[in-house]
Amino acid sequence: MSLADIWFGLFVLIIAGYLILDGFDIGVGIAHVVVARNDEERRMVLNSIGPVWDGNEVWIVLGAGVLFAAFPLVYASLFSGFYLAFMLVLLVMILRTVAIEFRSKRASTRWRQAWDAVFGFASISLGLLFGVAFGNIVAGVDIDQNGDIHASLVDLVSPYTLLIGVTALSMFAMHGLLFLAMKTSGGLERRVRRLVPKTMLLFFLLNTASVLVTALDQQDVSERFTSDFWFDFFPALALLSFILCWQFVMDERDFPAFIASSATIALLITSGAVGMYPNLLISSENAQYNLTVSNAASADNTLTVMLVVALIGIPLILLYTAGVYYFFRGKTRLERDSY
Repeated sequence: MSLADIWFGLFVLIIAGYLILDGFDIGVGIAHVVVARNDEERRMVLNSIGPVWDGNEVWIVLGAGVLFAAFPLVYASLFSGFYLAFMLVLLVMILRTVAIEFRSKRASTRWRQAWDAVFGFASISLGLLFGVAFGNIVAGVDIDQNGDIHASLVDLVSPYTLLIGVTALSMFAMHGLLFLAMKTSGGLERRVRRLVPKTMLLFFLLNTASVLVTALDQQDVSERFTSDFWFDFFPALALLSFILCWQFVMDERDFPAFIASSATIALLITSGAVGMYPNLLISSENAQYNLTVSNAASADNTLTVMLVVALIGIPLILLYTAGVYYFFRGKTRLERDSY
């Protein structure tokens, strides 16, 4: 196993961490307009993620930094070829942040309803954009021999990428509702619990459709699972985690259900990464133009220094994250300085 392989694995874990942690933030934003009926309940929903949402976004910054330093050719191709798409992602992330911070600055009903709409719209858009982006990475993009991507914003949208986008949206909604089940109470909690099984069923159906379409149409990814049954271990574990999550939901064991949902997300992302390996970006024009773990990686001395820094820094980030969640555990309570 090379240093580039190690960094490929670390990058996948970091992205999985982001999707788990910021994923429930996005899911809460998707669900809050539906489950919250009045101003107090919407404040309760916002404050369930209030202490943690900005810290969760550290992981996407870390992921971008790893991509830049460990696989600079992939970083350059993505951020030049998908420039408009990344600007759109940045815009909706800013809108979510502004909506959270501005929503309770005035008591006006119209003011708060407007920011509630912005928060919901931005959360839905962000979840959909992440899914469409992942769909394009799996399906392949138009990369030439120089690593340049030739694709407009419209070219990134197809029936397959939209299917992956809607699947990601349902996954985030499920994950966010499971988090809300732990953090809310009263009528709000009861509505959340009624919605969780329906959202889980929707996600299961969409994810099954996505897996089947990928297996039939994306041979570069599905071939690895058909050629070596050992790799089927990851999607099988993802299915097992989902089944456990369903059972925990039925038993109203909220924390185990949330952990099982997190494991499902991590294992699905890992399954996609295993299917793509050693490719990081697949060229739809010519397989010889694929950017891989070996041809897109930095020099070994760079990867070595990065690994030393990661072994020191990542445990500190994990410790900080665990501490924040420990201190703000339990049901959400509204205070005078709450959102």
